[in-house]
Amino acid sequence: MADPRPPAPDEPGSAPAPRSSSVPEQLQPAPDPRSFPGGDDLRAVRDLYGHPAPAPYAQARVWRRVAAARRRRRLARLSALSLATAAALTVALMLVRGTPSAVPGRSILLAAASTAASGQQATYWHISRLHDGDRLTELWATRDGRAWTCTSTPPANSALTITSTLAPTPTAAAPTSTPAASASHPGRVITPAPPSGPAYEGSCAGRGRVVPVTGRAPFTMAGRDLTFRQIQELPADPAALKERVAAMLPAGSAGLLADALSGLLWSKPSPPAVRAAAYRALADLPDVRYLGGRADPLGRPGEAFSYPLPTGVRRTLIIDPATSQVLAGTDAGGTGGSQIVLTAGWTDQAPNLH
Repeated sequence: MADPRPPAPDEPGSAPAPRSSSVPEQLQPAPDPRSFPGGDDLRAVRDLYGHPAPAPYAQARVWRRVAAARRRRRLARLSALSLATAAALTVALMLVRGTPSAVPGRSILLAAASTAASGQQATYWHISRLHDGDRLTELWATRDGRAWTCTSTPPANSALTITSTLAPTPTAAAPTSTPAASASHPGRVITPAPPSGPAYEGSCAGRGRVVPVTGRAPFTMAGRDLTFRQIQELPADPAALKERVAAMLPAGSAGLLADALSGLLWSKPSPPAVRAAAYRALADLPDVRYLGGRADPLGRPGEAFSYPLPTGVRRTLIIDPATSQVLAGTDAGGTGGSQIVLTAGWTDQAPNLH
């Protein structure tokens, strides 16, 4: 006999009673898991065995990622602060020192390198120099290794008037008409043009004998003989040139690297590409200091650079970036030696051997 009562809502197989609610269905609270079939069994299992443990090392991996992200943010802040501090200190040191910045000096050397690279070679390499204001020397060299030299010494206390083929560019800061006194002979006057008296026109011909160089190489580097061929075979890459020159120096003479490189600019018959590489290598040496614009003893304007020697003396070179020529070199302290370059470069004019 059928039961006239309607089935209870919680009995299996009964249809749920419709809910009357004004709350939208999507906003109604989630049903209790216990209302689903088997909900009590799941709770019993959880009560018996507890909550499941996380995967091995999962928590450690998460914390490592969080710590790495924090560390990256902290390092980024510190890096930005360090760069700003370094820039401020650099500006402050430049203002306190009141000396020319290294940046213009490096640019000047690089400009001279560009000029040197465009040079041309000829039959003879020729250099004429005035040493300490009282001794004139000349040297000629050819590609096959032959060389000639000449030395002339004016009488003591005599007036010495010379001209140079390295023509100066007149400026207000460095007038070419101002005489300069010789450091070794205060009574001797060096003038840039020969208005009167004996004219030493960058040549000792007629006052000294031109003789061949025999028994030794005509060039040296740090006291070691250097042949014409060795100079011609030097690399034209600045880094490679610096490495090669450093290897050619005697042991324990690393302090001579700047002086050896500078010698390739004017006292040796370096190919144009090697002279350019030497200028670029000097531009990257930390010991090379830019001193600003300066005139040489002949009044020729140029740019002055200095570097230390192992003896503690600083050697100063005055260069003309427009021609890439070295105009003069002086040593501060010690002997205080000086050299004025009158002529340096390649020529087709042979030495007068008569």
